[in-house]
Amino acid sequence: MALTFTLDPAFDSELRDGILTLWTDVSNAGGSVGFVPPVTTEDIRPELLKHLTAIVEGRTRLLVGRDESGEVAATAFLTLNTHRLMRHWLWLYTVMVHPSHQGKGYGRDLMAAAAEAARGVDGIEAIRLTCRGGTGVDRFYGSCGYKEVGRVPDAIRVAPGDDRDDITMLLPLL
Repeated sequence: MALTFTLDPAFDSELRDGILTLWTDVSNAGGSVGFVPPVTTEDIRPELLKHLTAIVEGRTRLLVGRDESGEVAATAFLTLNTHRLMRHWLWLYTVMVHPSHQGKGYGRDLMAAAAEAARGVDGIEAIRLTCRGGTGVDRFYGSCGYKEVGRVPDAIRVAPGDDRDDITMLLPLL
């Protein structure tokens, strides 16, 4: 069964809790979404609030994928640039698919839905994202059409003695 994607869904406590649970489960499964396990929803809540503030301010848009039971199964945040010379591309942040849905093609579906959403934003010609090296996720993004355009060695410290590259990837939309 495919996910159902919604751009800019109405935000309520059910959606908030669904995103918190998703983000916690993805983090605790080793997903590189800003945290290192173990984490709780309370660890994640401040970061979600930052994203929500950006949504309210009109700088970020939320894409949510729900499974057949209506549960939040995937998310991505599309963030507009405020710099006047960079308004022709946007950032894709916090790209997540619930671990229980891995291997079903939902990640590829999420990336396609994010690209479609970005194409609907006036003046947007490309999507940029960053990812943590050493996870293989850069190969996944590459298979979705993204190209590596930059890499900062050892920029992400996961733990003492475990530094990872910060990889920047780009998807032209034209």
